[in-house]
Amino acid sequence: MQTILVCDDDREIVEAIEIYLQQEGYRILKAYDGEEALEILKENEVHLLIMDVMMPRLDGIRATLKIREESSIPIIILSAKTEDADKILGLNIGADDYMEKPFNPLELMARVKSQLRRYTQLGNATENGGSVYSVGGLSIDDDLKEVTVDGEVVKLTPIEYNILLLLVKNQGKVFSINQIYESIWNEDAIGADNTVAVHIRHIREKIEINPKEPRYLKVVWGVGYKIEKN
Repeated sequence: MQTILVCDDDREIVEAIEIYLQQEGYRILKAYDGEEALEILKENEVHLLIMDVMMPRLDGIRATLKIREESSIPIIILSAKTEDADKILGLNIGADDYMEKPFNPLELMARVKSQLRRYTQLGNATENGGSVYSVGGLSIDDDLKEVTVDGEVVKLTPIEYNILLLLVKNQGKVFSINQIYESIWNEDAIGADNTVAVHIRHIREKIEINPKEPRYLKVVWGVGYKIEKN
């Protein structure tokens, strides 16, 4: 049974989310501020975190930063703030997805399942051999779900891994932002520009010696992104 931690200082929201998640068969842990969430994560195996931004003691943004120092579990940020800058901030500090309050519970459940599916696929080796994709010093072993650059292991979040794998498996092919979003998120690319751009920047920061002059992940201005053929 997969375990989901729900963290929000509004207890009614936590209880409502718990009801929907339990109906889907998940085990639920509850926290009401960032500090409490961190303590729970230290003592329990958690597969996904749903976290509010505005909370006492330790807010969701600072809590996410601390979590990302040690863990790559999927994090869905909830916030009443609707400005693009807030959404970008959430993604910038390591969140995998972002939902505005008030949210549709059924949409939240769909996003939970999508994130867990990616996380599970990232954590489990496939049975097929020979799933190694390389370009220059960049290599992805899709059996081990491991990325290396010049022999050094690079830690990516599930979404970062899936974006990079998509591009590396299709070296030389240019993918538009909408194509990347629809391939990875499996939903219509509405307002996808900022979301994809943030994840692309994170990937570059991890795999490129100089992200401003990338060797691997190239932008084709006005079109999209590609991995340069070896």
